[in-house]
Amino acid sequence: MFVSSPDRGASEFPGALVRGVCSACRDESRLAQPAGTEREAGDDAAMNFDFSEEQHQLRDQARRFLTEHSTSKRIRQVLDGIAPYDRAMWQEIAAMGWLGAAVPEEYGGAGLGHVGLCVLAEELGRSLAPVPFSSSVYLATEALLVAGSAEQKDEWLPRLVAGEVIGTLAWAEGNGNPSPARIKARVSGGRLTGAKWPVPDGGVADVAIVVARDESDRVVLALVRLGSAGVHPETLATLDPTREQVKLSFDGVPCEILPGDGWAALEQVLERAAILTAFEQVGLAQACLDMSVAFAMERHAFGRPIGSFQAIKHKLADVYVATELARSNAYYGAWAMTAGTAELKLASASARVSATDAAWLAAKENIQTHGGIGFTWEMDCHLYYRRAKVLGLSLGSAPFWKDRVVAALETRNAA
Repeated sequence: MFVSSPDRGASEFPGALVRGVCSACRDESRLAQPAGTEREAGDDAAMNFDFSEEQHQLRDQARRFLTEHSTSKRIRQVLDGIAPYDRAMWQEIAAMGWLGAAVPEEYGGAGLGHVGLCVLAEELGRSLAPVPFSSSVYLATEALLVAGSAEQKDEWLPRLVAGEVIGTLAWAEGNGNPSPARIKARVSGGRLTGAKWPVPDGGVADVAIVVARDESDRVVLALVRLGSAGVHPETLATLDPTREQVKLSFDGVPCEILPGDGWAALEQVLERAAILTAFEQVGLAQACLDMSVAFAMERHAFGRPIGSFQAIKHKLADVYVATELARSNAYYGAWAMTAGTAELKLASASARVSATDAAWLAAKENIQTHGGIGFTWEMDCHLYYRRAKVLGLSLGSAPFWKDRVVAALETRNAA
């Protein structure tokens, strides 16, 4: 934690936050690229995890684009219900190839791998982009990559990559954490019956991967065209309308079963999504910290910037530490996801827990640092708070992922 003396000059305040507690945590060359190269003999480290030149360029491109296009005005248009998402931004994102960042080139993707997708996820979180990126890319596309048949991949992945269709994943049946015991939706004779909620972006999605049970009571993944007769969407009220949530009811809707063990596939998808969402949360936390520091240097009280007071310094130092811990765990997750190691269960859960904590803390303290004005509709602080809360619940609660950390550690230690 940063501990600053009360007489330290205000001009030194942001420098302390930027320099950080631990250079190893802040150094993006540590965990960004999972496949490293052996260094020369005698070097301290065995692997080089620096971002590639292409990944640096991708991040710069994403930040420039989102800074220009994901503005407060456009986010608020979705928040106010003018549109369910920013269609123009979605089309431009598709044109730049972001939707297929981790999709192999044979299906029309960019073939950048999951590290490239993680780079994009952090920038999307930083900008609060009001588009169904996570639903279509982290969930539906990943589900097809993990469990889809060759024919299903050939049919749907190119369309998802091009932005011609939007996808989502429907696993939940009411409030609660992922569990096979909670799956009640049924597939019988190639038709799906049941209800799933909340389903992210279910009102704008064209296709959904639905978790259900077949005639043998096995958990399966079923691909459903949401424009089919018998699909009944109902929009749900949520804290963050820029991330739409709906209830989907299915009344004998035709579906295609994805091959393999449905629950095992779902767990893989959720682990990947947890890491990608963690990058979004890290980007959100960093944006909140940047906003807080900027305001703390501009706002004066008792003849000096409020950032010169220890109460504010310590508050933002805590946010910095939480954000850097989350960033480090997110990079660990990116490595595990790309390397395909047995550590993925631990890495995904660790990233999920630390990033959820960091995003919520940063969003909360951003409001507190801004004081009374931070609670007003006109300030953007509440936009970050809304998103932080929704992201923190989107894949199961924090206790659920903490239990997975413990279980993964127990398994590793018993080996």
